[in-house]
Amino acid sequence: MKTLIHKVTGGLTKLSHYLVSLGPFGLLAIAFLDSVLVPMPGGVDAVLLLLAASRPSWMLIYVASATIGSTIGCVVLYHISLRAGRRALARFSESKQKRVKDLIDRYDVLSVLVASILPPPFPFKLFVVSAGVFRLNLLRFTIAIAVGRTFRYLLEGYLAARYGEHAKELLGRYYPAIGIGLALLIIIVFVGKNLMKRGGAPGPLSDVES
Repeated sequence: MKTLIHKVTGGLTKLSHYLVSLGPFGLLAIAFLDSVLVPMPGGVDAVLLLLAASRPSWMLIYVASATIGSTIGCVVLYHISLRAGRRALARFSESKQKRVKDLIDRYDVLSVLVASILPPPFPFKLFVVSAGVFRLNLLRFTIAIAVGRTFRYLLEGYLAARYGEHAKELLGRYYPAIGIGLALLIIIVFVGKNLMKRGGAPGPLSDVES
């Protein structure tokens, strides 16, 4: 078993290195594979930082590639989960399933938008799978993913283009706070609208942990 895992990991690493050499097309492929639960070594964020730092003038192209690849991958995972039903949730604990379902029932695709912005270890994939299982509106789901990912990758791309190899350090230091701050702002706006319409306030998204 260990030998098989080692071979698979080695194969994915080689594939990742090859895709990185393809620039924006490779980044699109990495973002797609990562979004359909193929664990690409380094991940989308690291590859985007690397490419944008090495060629700042192409930053927006890299951001678009990562966003498109991630969005398409999430839509594919949505359809897979839609067909699989609750079996798609089997890899997640029941407590996490319940918390995410409660949030989706209350916030609809807003929960997916917030999840797409927040940094790891927030369980973004669980929200995508749950969106398919519980049949969220596909168009609004897709828009939420695209908007959230655009914000995240734009921030990463900008920092990489401006600060080069130091961008990763800056993101590690500040992005969790930025992501959480934006998520809270979105929630506050949503809560404010609900208070004006119904006079009630839903609970926060922050109770979901990795």
